[in-house]
Amino acid sequence: MTNSHLPNDLGSRLAFLQRAEALKDTLRSARTSSGRPESTAEHTWRLLLWVEVLADLVPELDRLKLMRLALIHDLPEAVSGDIPAPLQRPDQDKSGVERRDLADLTQNLPSQQGADIQALWEEYEAAQSPEAVFIKGLDKLETIAQHNQGANLQGFDYRFNLDYGRTATDRHPLIARLREALDAQTLARANAGGQTNEADA
Repeated sequence: MTNSHLPNDLGSRLAFLQRAEALKDTLRSARTSSGRPESTAEHTWRLLLWVEVLADLVPELDRLKLMRLALIHDLPEAVSGDIPAPLQRPDQDKSGVERRDLADLTQNLPSQQGADIQALWEEYEAAQSPEAVFIKGLDKLETIAQHNQGANLQGFDYRFNLDYGRTATDRHPLIARLREALDAQTLARANAGGQTNEADA
């Protein structure tokens, strides 16, 4: 492609990508296996990897759609950060805040591209399409798995995860089956006082 065929909006696309870099510094409640706080970007990366590893088991789902939903599901956190599930309150209007943040983040992208990203996020948030149902559940599983693997701070409440995200993970049989295995790991860590069982990690 010659310079004469390059679009005029490369600067705004680059600016969007640079703002999204904030996800690398947006920390979550989970810790890595070395004890370092996990970032939203790291969570998103492994969610994408879960899709790659499991997609052949759900051939009826659109793999590209799964990847795109996973990629953008936490994108609004680049603006206002992450609120751990135990600290979320019904009066916070989490969806409304994230919708506003995503609109702000994508405002300088080409209009159709920004609209496409916002539509993907809305699809994920509504969790009505088969792909969104799957990713919504998988998002919960990745979070639980990280908590089970992490060198978490003393007093971490593992038992919270036995009920966390249950409505999302019960909606797809593969997700529910994986949830059973992760719940067993969660219970083992809770009963062990939070010590990591290397066989479970």
